[in-house]
Amino acid sequence: MKILLLGYGKMGKTIEQIALDRGHEIAGRIDLQNRAELDTLGASDVDVAIEFSSPESAVANIQDCLKRGWPVVCGTTGWLGHRTEIEALCRETNGAFFYASNYSIGVNLFFRLNKILARFMKSYPSYRVSMTEVHHTEKKDAPSGTAITLAEGIMEELPTKKRWSSETAEQPDAVAIESLREGTVPGTHVVRYDSEVDTIEIKHVAHSRQGFALGAVIAGEWLAGRQGIFGMEDLLGETVAV
Repeated sequence: MKILLLGYGKMGKTIEQIALDRGHEIAGRIDLQNRAELDTLGASDVDVAIEFSSPESAVANIQDCLKRGWPVVCGTTGWLGHRTEIEALCRETNGAFFYASNYSIGVNLFFRLNKILARFMKSYPSYRVSMTEVHHTEKKDAPSGTAITLAEGIMEELPTKKRWSSETAEQPDAVAIESLREGTVPGTHVVRYDSEVDTIEIKHVAHSRQGFALGAVIAGEWLAGRQGIFGMEDLLGETVAV
């Protein structure tokens, strides 16, 4: 399979190595410095594009690929205000678009556990829910896309929570998300329920970028030849009921 890499930072390089190890070919490596090279690639030069660039670049990258007929796997976060128009373009072009805020298999199991716990906690309003996410200092968006997905899962199950907030002070209708940027941390997410008598926590700690990168390559393998809009639930299947 011929994979186009959009974004060639640490994550892009990790994806490249995993893709090569799995027998794939790299069709191109596009970053801010050489974006004009995108125009040199023909429709048959790319089987799937994997997009891990920046919030500022992601929308144009995705649009350009869909217009060229290339399936897109996107892991960039911080651009989702444009998601409706991207999905409309995907339908208009009969394209294929796969988005996940996190491609780690473990994190996606954590998403499901988070929803199950929130469902249990609905009957215990004395517990206050909050979240902390920690990432490396180069991460530009905050809160992380993973934290927002976790908050959305909580909001689906707890009727009193209508939104998420970056303000850590308690707000009755919001899931508070504290965002910390430290060193080279790949990603840590903690969901916490506090009461006067105890605390319940669930936690996911990524040890490296390998899990994210492997999941993105697997998503690319799965997406090639398909049409439509997809996410990790489609890839993994309903192996755990939520």
